[in-house]
Amino acid sequence: MHPEGVKVKFELPLPRTGCISAPARVTRRLLAVAATILSTATHAVDLGTIGPTYGIAEPHLLEFIQQRLRDKERTGELQRLIDEARNRGVAAVRQPAPVEGVRSTETARSWTIDPTFTLDRNIVDAQGRLLFPAGTRKNPLEVVSLSKRLLFFDARDGRQVARARELIARYDGKVKPILTGGSYLDLMKAWRVPVYYDQQGTLTRRFGIRQVPAMVSQEGMRLRVDEVLVQ
Repeated sequence: MHPEGVKVKFELPLPRTGCISAPARVTRRLLAVAATILSTATHAVDLGTIGPTYGIAEPHLLEFIQQRLRDKERTGELQRLIDEARNRGVAAVRQPAPVEGVRSTETARSWTIDPTFTLDRNIVDAQGRLLFPAGTRKNPLEVVSLSKRLLFFDARDGRQVARARELIARYDGKVKPILTGGSYLDLMKAWRVPVYYDQQGTLTRRFGIRQVPAMVSQEGMRLRVDEVLVQ
């Protein structure tokens, strides 16, 4: 009997009775072995229990989180955490972290920067056609000029704020104020002009500015940086 309960019928040709040859005897032996294997396969062995078994006692992760949230909501801790997160977000927007490594100007300095860059790889269009080969040198000021001076200062220092207003008036408002500290929102509301912030000191590092107020202007095909004394 096959393990699945289906009878197996062998259709091997057998020699007639009384004429058992050597091949016939081999065939009968093979049939006997096959029948033994099939009959043995139908028996399952119960090995018993190796050790004690337990149900899954660990709580579902999602249910655990939901329960913790319900507990915190009941005690008021959840609302406190929400309020703290909202206050941190508002504070980060109203008064971002000041730029590190920048101080009030103690000694005036001036220098120029050549913004020319060299391509380190080929620039191609959407069809793969070469636009600019690697090694091309280009000065951005040849394409677009600096329309406004960039004025960096710390709005937490009242003297710097006064100096910035003076410089903005001197250049007829053609100055873009960029803060390295303080609230750009409060200053924008007071001045009624756009005020920017040097997030993470990206621009001050690029221009090498270490003291503020500092003014960046265009001088021919170069950029001029002046770290200005606070009077």
